[in-house]
Amino acid sequence: MNKLLLSLFILLLLASITADAQIGIRVGPGFGYGMRAYPRYPRRNNQKRDSTDYSFKPSLNISLGYGFPDLDKNQFAGSYNYYPATVAATQSGPFIGSIDYQLNRTFAIGLLITHGTVTAPYYAYSTSSPSFTGSLENSAIMLDFVRYIPVPGKTVAPYIRTAIGINIWNENYIDAGGNKINYTSNPTDFAYQMSLGANFYIAKKAGLFIEAGYGKYILNGGLTFKL
Repeated sequence: MNKLLLSLFILLLLASITADAQIGIRVGPGFGYGMRAYPRYPRRNNQKRDSTDYSFKPSLNISLGYGFPDLDKNQFAGSYNYYPATVAATQSGPFIGSIDYQLNRTFAIGLLITHGTVTAPYYAYSTSSPSFTGSLENSAIMLDFVRYIPVPGKTVAPYIRTAIGINIWNENYIDAGGNKINYTSNPTDFAYQMSLGANFYIAKKAGLFIEAGYGKYILNGGLTFKL
C-alpha cells in the first residue's frame, strides 16, 4: 500500500507540473502569477496573432479496445507441492476502456479500466500430468494520465499514457474431476500501465488508436471518440 501511495503522489506531482506549464507571470496592472494572456509560442517578425492557431476546447476522450495481455499470468503462485505452468497459460482479453478529460493541448486525466482472464495448469513436482487448473479473472481500475505529444496537423495525436490503481481478482481452481478445490495464489492489489500510443482520426471526432506498453497489456487497439 505504501508503494501505491508513493507512486500516486509522484504521478500527481508530474501532472501538476504539466498543468503548471500553461501558467506564467503577468506583468502590468494586477501583475502576479496566473494564467498566460499570451500565446504559448512567440510570434515572429511582428506577425499578427491568428486566434485559430491557438484556440483549444477541452474535450472528453473515450477509447474502447482489445489488447494482448502482459503480466497477469505471473500472479499465479506455486507452493511446496505444486507449480503453475505459465508457459502453457491461455488468456482472454484484456478488454480495455478509458475515459479522459483533456484539459489542454498536452494533458488529460481520467480512468483506465481493463478486464481479462488467464488460465494455467498446475502440476505436482512428482507427476507429468496436471493436478488442477487455476483461473484468475481480473478487473483493474486505474487513475489515468495522458501526455499528448504535439505534432503538425489534427489527424494524428501521439501520446504517452501512465496509469496506476487497483486489481480486483476472482480466483477459481478446479481439479481433474471438475471439482473446486481450496487454493489461493494471493495476487497483487497494485495495477499499473505505461504505454506509448497514437490516435488516428478518420473523422473530426472519431478514429482508431493503437498502443504498446507494459503492465496490464503489451498491445492495445480499438476505437477512440472525442466529445
